Amino acid sequence: MTPTSKEVLSKGGKAPGVEHVAAADVLTPADRYAELFVAVQTSRLFPDSKTFVDCVPLAAPGEIVRRYRADHALPGFDLAQFVREHFAAEPVPESHYVADPTLTLVAHIDGLWDVLSRRPAGHPANGSLLPLPHDYVVPGGRFSEMYYWDSYFTMLGLAESRRHDLLHSMAENFSFIIDTYGHIPNGNRSYYLSRSQPPVFALMIDLFETHGVKPAIRYLPQLKREHAYWMEGAESLAPGNAYRHVVRLPDGGLLNRYWDDRDTPREEGYLEDITTAASQRARPAAEVYRNLRAGAASGWDFSSRWLADPNDLSTIRTTAILPVDLNSLLYKLEKQIEKLSRASGDAETADAFLARANARRAAIDRYLWSDAEGAFVDYDWQLGEQRRELSAALAAPLYVGLATPEQAHRTARALESRLLAAGGIRTTEQKSPQQWDSSNGWAPLQWMAVRGLIRYGERTLGLEIAHRWLATVSALYERECKLVEKYALHADVGATGGSGGEYPLQDGFGWTNGVIRKLLHEHPHHRAHRSKAGVMQP
Repeated sequence: MTPTSKEVLSKGGKAPGVEHVAAADVLTPADRYAELFVAVQTSRLFPDSKTFVDCVPLAAPGEIVRRYRADHALPGFDLAQFVREHFAAEPVPESHYVADPTLTLVAHIDGLWDVLSRRPAGHPANGSLLPLPHDYVVPGGRFSEMYYWDSYFTMLGLAESRRHDLLHSMAENFSFIIDTYGHIPNGNRSYYLSRSQPPVFALMIDLFETHGVKPAIRYLPQLKREHAYWMEGAESLAPGNAYRHVVRLPDGGLLNRYWDDRDTPREEGYLEDITTAASQRARPAAEVYRNLRAGAASGWDFSSRWLADPNDLSTIRTTAILPVDLNSLLYKLEKQIEKLSRASGDAETADAFLARANARRAAIDRYLWSDAEGAFVDYDWQLGEQRRELSAALAAPLYVGLATPEQAHRTARALESRLLAAGGIRTTEQKSPQQWDSSNGWAPLQWMAVRGLIRYGERTLGLEIAHRWLATVSALYERECKLVEKYALHADVGATGGSGGEYPLQDGFGWTNGVIRKLLHEHPHHRAHRSKAGVMQP
């Protein structure tokens, strides 16, 4: 039997047609270093649990473990010294970039793409980084790898910056990842392989075709494979049961949830997760870990969307929630497969996926549309009830075009009255210690709201959100000469970076750059075009 690309890579070979990809170590740091990993992470040798899992071993991993097992019980053993001798921080690509306060916002963003680019030739061996065949763009800050859903919003800006070279290389990277691993992981790290992120590959290929990267039909096999990953086990699932990403509801309808195949602490948040689970005595720790991991798979890590108690992360129950944005994106995936299959002459497959999409749309109408709230919401399939709190995810059905005109109109009014803030769209209505909540604003959510509203004729509100978000981001740029991961939307304090969550605010920042660059292109007369650091524009 011919080995799969994953088998070839894990044995040190190359996938067919890929000549310059280093062998991938698909064992995670926790798997690879066992008790050494636990000792390092629980000793808090580093201020951030992600630091160690991104380190590069200075000897063969197996030899490092052998030395640790031989030495750690000896008198005077120094764990910190052992780690310094056997691991190094992953090298940061050399850059002479210094933010120039005289640059406009457009020029600043265009100048950052090379700073945020990573090149496969610079990938060290034996670390957690999964090698890719082509250059790619990272978010920035602590995130030095390529992330799945981030990349789509980053690509919006790459297209407007005319960086078709990076668009092309990232298209090939994502195709390679699906062919190699059977799905697109959270990011290109071994410790992310057990989960994915919001499935936006179907949106990416529209962008690739629009900008002449590759015809969309070229990616039909990868789209089918991604769909199979998300729907595994669906056919044999009885009503009222769930398997991995799929839930079959009592009436036989199918919807999806976020999931992670592991039920251990996240390796990049190891001590944090242990601490969270320890505070919740009513649930098994493994259940808390699984739901924390599924929350990370959602990209909304973390949010009151997933919590029983918005002020207590240990009450997280992501796997009980059927999210409106995830199911909207899977509807888009099914429609994309239908469209491309029909274009290729495969009417049987096209008809099958049209039926799947129609069935999903009907289930979304039954379970995720709230007539009482006049908006799309999430559904708790374990409790059998809708979650009434609104979130910016309500724009996803508009963004992919599955809402009816009446649903879109009512959603627009709900968004306007309950989520619109001075600086853009608030993430949720709920204040909490988490970063994906009120009153933070995030670039991808602004973009989906803007384009979704305009798609359904709610142009005035869509443009108002775009202008408010441009004003927020440009105001911080004028003051601090940078773009950041998230923004606070408090009217009384002016533009500031967002807060909350388990790590400090990150500069960079890939998807903020991408969305702002796209909005600046679409709004050529907005005052943000005149923004320069230290120069407040009228």
